[in-house]
Amino acid sequence: MTLEILTADSLAKFRHGFFTRRGGASSGIFSGLNCGAGSSDQSEIVSINRARVAEAMQVEPDKMLGVHQVHSADVIAATGPLAERPRADGLVTATPGLALSVLTADCQPVLFGDARAGVIGAAHAGWRGALDGVLEATLDAMEALGAKREDICAVIGPSISQAAYEVGPEFIDDFIAEDPQNSQFFANGLNGHYQFDLPAYGLHRLRRAGVGQAEWTRHCTYGDPDRFYSYRRSTHAGEADYGRLISVIRL
Repeated sequence: MTLEILTADSLAKFRHGFFTRRGGASSGIFSGLNCGAGSSDQSEIVSINRARVAEAMQVEPDKMLGVHQVHSADVIAATGPLAERPRADGLVTATPGLALSVLTADCQPVLFGDARAGVIGAAHAGWRGALDGVLEATLDAMEALGAKREDICAVIGPSISQAAYEVGPEFIDDFIAEDPQNSQFFANGLNGHYQFDLPAYGLHRLRRAGVGQAEWTRHCTYGDPDRFYSYRRSTHAGEADYGRLISVIRL
């Protein structure tokens, strides 16, 4: 099966893609393009999957950079291959020939590009990272390399949608403390729970930060098991582990 790569017109000047699980070598609960080295999938199979992605991005595997994601607001500026994966949740570069990647399985993968300045970025933005400012930190790091945020396009890839993201009442407290208007991203759910709109919150943070253009591809990871891995869906199914989707942009 060939790879399925979702793209955005606003990033058309960059080779990029939000890869689905289709076209990979993994089997079982990881069936498809599992690119998560931190999963319990066979490491050699994950390497094969990642090599297929690198080939699609037209880069050598060591030039497809990633980080050890920790739900932080930390961002790394890269100028070449990384000897090891630093603990962070965003990457930026102005070095031609490098690709930046993030892994997700419900959290937001966000790809950034300033075509005029020749600067790109990628961020892993779950609720904690988004609340703590990883999106704004990525914009700041791009500006440090010469980008202008009014020229930056940011695209949120496949993420868990509001209909699938049930949270308890204690979850809201941090968001309301940050800004009382954040209540707009929560809808009433069942049994005193709420439904959180993570992509809408990500778009809000990006637009409030002054990004030139921001959009969501409108794909829900939870609701489409044939195309996407989902941590929450795997948990509800009682599965022992879950695959990781990869999103990549290259300069």
